[in-house]
Order: sequence, then C-alpha cells, then structure tokens
Amino acid sequence: MRNRYDITAGFVPLLDSALLAVAKEKGFAETQQLGLTLVRERSWATIRDRLAVGHFEVAHILAPMPIACNLGLMAPAPRMIVPMALGLGGNAVTVSSALWRDMADHGAADPLDARLSGAALKSVISRRAGDRLRFGIVHPYSGHNYELRYWLSGSGIDPDREIEIVTLPPQDMGDALKAGAIEGYCVGEPWNTFGVLERGAQIATVKAAIWKSSPEKVLGVNGRWGDSHPEALSALLRALYNASLWCADTANHEELAVLLSGPAYIDRPVELLRPSVTGALRTGRHATQTVEDFFVPHAKAATFPWKSHALWFYTQMVRWGHVDHTAMHQTVAGNTYRPDIYRRALKSLGVAMPAASSKVEGALQVETPVGSSGTLTLGPDGFFDGKIFDPDRVDEYIAAQKQA
Repeated sequence: MRNRYDITAGFVPLLDSALLAVAKEKGFAETQQLGLTLVRERSWATIRDRLAVGHFEVAHILAPMPIACNLGLMAPAPRMIVPMALGLGGNAVTVSSALWRDMADHGAADPLDARLSGAALKSVISRRAGDRLRFGIVHPYSGHNYELRYWLSGSGIDPDREIEIVTLPPQDMGDALKAGAIEGYCVGEPWNTFGVLERGAQIATVKAAIWKSSPEKVLGVNGRWGDSHPEALSALLRALYNASLWCADTANHEELAVLLSGPAYIDRPVELLRPSVTGALRTGRHATQTVEDFFVPHAKAATFPWKSHALWFYTQMVRWGHVDHTAMHQTVAGNTYRPDIYRRALKSLGVAMPAASSKVEGALQVETPVGSSGTLTLGPDGFFDGKIFDPDRVDEYIAAQKQA
C-alpha cells in the first residue's frame, strides 16, 4: 500500500498553470495518493517568498527564477530545484494599436515573423522623437524579460537605451496599455488575448517565433523539502506528467478552457482562454492565426527539464549584467534543473525520455525523431535570428554576445 502525501503548491493564474490545475481537478494527483492543495497568488515575488518561508513545498514559477535564487540574486530565497518543466511556449509580445499601425507602416505584417516585426519596430524607434517606448514584463528574472531583450537586440534595438522596460503583474498589463502607461508588453496567456479583445491591442510576435520549443514556467521545488520527501515529489511528477497527456488531447481542449476560466483559477470568461488552448490565436481584433506550437503541454519532451535551457537563461543573466560569469555560477545554474529526478520519478510509467540532459538549442530545424527509452520527437528549436546555443561552449556564446 502506497503512503499518502500532502503538498501545497502556489501558482499565478495563467494558461501554463494548467498541469497543476488538471492534476488536481481530473484526479491525477489523487491516483498517486497525493492531496494537492493549490493556492493562487498575484505576483511572482509572493510565490518566491512563500516558497522561502515554507508555506509552499512547490510552485508554478518562472523558468529563470529558481536559477536566480540559487545564484543569490534574490532574497528571501530558498535553495531551489527544478525537476520538471510545465510546458513549452505560451508567451507573446503585445503592442498598442497605435504602435502596431506605425509598425505596419514600416513593414510589419505577420506576427509569426519575429524578424519582420522586429525590423519594423526598429524603424519606428529610429524615427521616433520624444520619450522612449515603454514595455512591460512580469519580473526581471523571467523568460519574458530575456526573450523580449533577445528579440529587441536581435532586431538592432538596444533594450537598455532605446526601450524602457518596467515590471507589472500579468493581469495589469492590458489596463496599463489602455491607460497609456506602456506601449507594449510580454506576458503569458490569457493576458495577450485580453489585450486584443478587451483593450484593442495587437500581438506583435509570439514566444514560439522568437525561440521555438522553449520553456516558460517550471515546477520550482524548495530544495530542502525535495531532498527530504523524494517519494512525495516523485508522486507529484507522475501526476503532472499524466496531466500533461490530458492537456495535449484536443478532445479535452474545451473542458480545459472552461476549467481554467473558473473562479478557482484564472476567473475570466472562457472566450479569453479558448484561443491559446486551441492555438487559434487572436492576433488582432479581426485577425486569427493558427499557431500550433503556441503552448505545448506534452509533445517534444515538453516537461523535460533540459540543462541547456537553464544554461541559456544563465547566459542571458550574464549578458544583461545580472550576474558575473564564473565557472561556479555556471555550475550552480546548470545544476538547478534536475533531469535525474525527472527520470527516476517517471521510470515506472515507462515513458519515452531523451537520452541526453542537454541539447544544442537551435540545431533542430524540423521535427526530429530521437530515441532512447521509446518513441520521441524533438524540435524545431531554433532562435528567430538563426543563432545556435551549444551548452558545451558557454564561454564562447557569452563572449559573442558581448560583441553583438
């Protein structure tokens, strides 16, 4: 007879909290003899603080934040481990209707073409007089910040001199845009769709166009709790993995949208959830585009905690002056993500898993079958500028970024 465990998890109301919500509501946690309590929070700083003081054992958390905690960049901060990603993609860059009109006048046409949208924004900024454009992100140590900066700099825009980047809670972005406090933002769903449908905004590009098959939120675990409760953590990973399978089934998409729209989760009309759940994204008030990889909950090893993902976020922390590059820092960052725990927990399910723990990001241009313990397809995983990140050549990558 299995032991029974109780776990409290924090989350911010976003599409990519879906695996936790489904694990609880569809019985996958209960099947693992797991009492899963979910606590909704408004900000990522609160998630971090409540992990630090032991209110939560685990949390839905920004992918770079556990790395920042372990590098000593935040306080209070627990030692963190990341044994699972909570999907791929899910973000977009949304701009005001006025800025999009200017960008369209300078060549922007397709939000899925990150290169074209970036070039148009560069042209707008080059001809602009007065204050810098202001863009919102949800936290400095977020995928939003690093992807937005990567897209801007890759488009020839200095994100420190030519753009002002400010921090806001996800749910406030659309209102800030309408009030004229910001001209654009990078955030998860449903707040891009909210901006389009309720605030007249336009999606300028999506995460899947900036860096394909990239992680957004992960399962952050208080390291002290994880080390002392390995069986409970393994049970949670199995429940979340089975939840990812359920979320990926198109037959469940309408039920998933309804579930997430409920008062216990995002608490917004289901019309704001359907686009991102189905991939039929509302990019403008009268425009819809199918983005099949907008949010990937299961395919392409979407829940695998790649060390190369952790190390790419680390290179961006170095690039933007958040931490010095040292061998020790690189080791701390890479070791924050724990594919060994993932493999051990899911072994009993007999699932297909990558043989390696890192991969060259940007090397796969098409979906590519790989194999170790079963059938698995990865990629494409490219960056919009065609560059490649090799986790075995971090020094060279960081040096090249300084010269860019």
